[in-house]
Amino acid sequence: MLTVEKIGGTSMAAFGDVLANIIFHKRQGAALYNRIFVVSAYANVTNWLLENKKTGAPGVYHHITQHQEFRQALHDVAIKLQALNKSYEPLGLDLAVADAAIQRRINQAQTYLESLTNVLASGYVNSAHILQAAREILASIGEAHSAFNSVNILQNRGVNATLIDLSGFDDVRALTIDERIQQAFADIDFASTICVATGYTKGTEGIMREFDRGYSEVTFSKIAVAVRPQEAIIHKEYHLCSADPQLVGLANCRPVGFTNYDVADQLADVGMEAIHPKASKPLEIKAIDLRIKNTFEPDHPGTLITRDFVSPRKHVEVITGTDKVVIIDIHDPLMVGTAGFDLRLMQVFYELDVSYIFKATSANSITLLIGQKDLKPALLATLNANYEKVTIEDAALVCLIGSNIDEPGLLARAAGALAEAGVNIRSAGVALRKVNIQFVVGREEYQTAIVALNAALG
Repeated sequence: MLTVEKIGGTSMAAFGDVLANIIFHKRQGAALYNRIFVVSAYANVTNWLLENKKTGAPGVYHHITQHQEFRQALHDVAIKLQALNKSYEPLGLDLAVADAAIQRRINQAQTYLESLTNVLASGYVNSAHILQAAREILASIGEAHSAFNSVNILQNRGVNATLIDLSGFDDVRALTIDERIQQAFADIDFASTICVATGYTKGTEGIMREFDRGYSEVTFSKIAVAVRPQEAIIHKEYHLCSADPQLVGLANCRPVGFTNYDVADQLADVGMEAIHPKASKPLEIKAIDLRIKNTFEPDHPGTLITRDFVSPRKHVEVITGTDKVVIIDIHDPLMVGTAGFDLRLMQVFYELDVSYIFKATSANSITLLIGQKDLKPALLATLNANYEKVTIEDAALVCLIGSNIDEPGLLARAAGALAEAGVNIRSAGVALRKVNIQFVVGREEYQTAIVALNAALG
């Protein structure tokens, strides 16, 4: 059974567990093969190269955007990567070979980046395009590093392993992402080798222009579509759970087990990504099943996501949400009965590339919920200039999500649980498909709301 399996950065950092729990777990001989592993950079490496995904702390890329000297910062990353190499030597990594390989890649990247910064300094080109190219070059280093090390360790353990370096550092051909992937896997006998592919893929369209830090899941998805495996698997450091264990306690939640791609999209919309939504769509269209597994519980089957699954019993599969949102309330007495009022408002959001998560309307107001990070000064200025009253407030969104939650009284039970916990519902919504019931609450009430809903309905 051919599988395509993605290994996340936190799991890659614990590569000894990856070997024991994923690659060699209950396998030997021919059973080791027929697998393609798509690897992320080791934990924090992409943060060092670009910026910290959670805190925004600058990496090497920041120096380039600010027209600052970047070579020392890149050299510091090289030292950190070689320190990581040292930690994997006991697993079978040939340290001298690995250090030489990453230094060669760093040197090559520096040459490219120096050329880009020289062009950028000339002022004759679009700086956005140059900076995007620099971002792509830097991002590719992390996955090239982890993939090379993985293959080296496996080969030194007597496993036939093949490195599929999709970063295209030594390839000047103008290939799209799909073309590069298809050509890379065209002549491989999967039954006789483990393939380890970089999570970054070079392409003429630029994988980070649209997907940015979600690029490794896009590579994973495109490989799966190209080779049509029996199953696609994502290995994470946690299960896809019915609620966040850090909020409700590990004993008060459970792995989801089974769900569908519609539910996965609902989760992604509030930042609880089982998989990047633009990576899941091709899998869904091609009817490729996706399994989410916990690296550190290898015997657990995890959660299987399919196109057509509907739970045989009515229940909430996941209770989740986000406290990183703001309410924007647009009030205007000219709204009532005016055709196209909503359309003109949505045009503002479209032009500024702002997507909303939640929307509710009344005769004279439209309430929208957007991510905190999308609250741009230009958006506020445009709204205030065109509408009578614009109110902005911090908020949180809590959701009841599932493939079959159309249960009489569920909305009342949920509202009652929130009321008993002292949580005031600011707004609420449920679409006709009834896969997601949403409650807008105060940001300070987020954890209380999740715990209360989990206790009542989880």
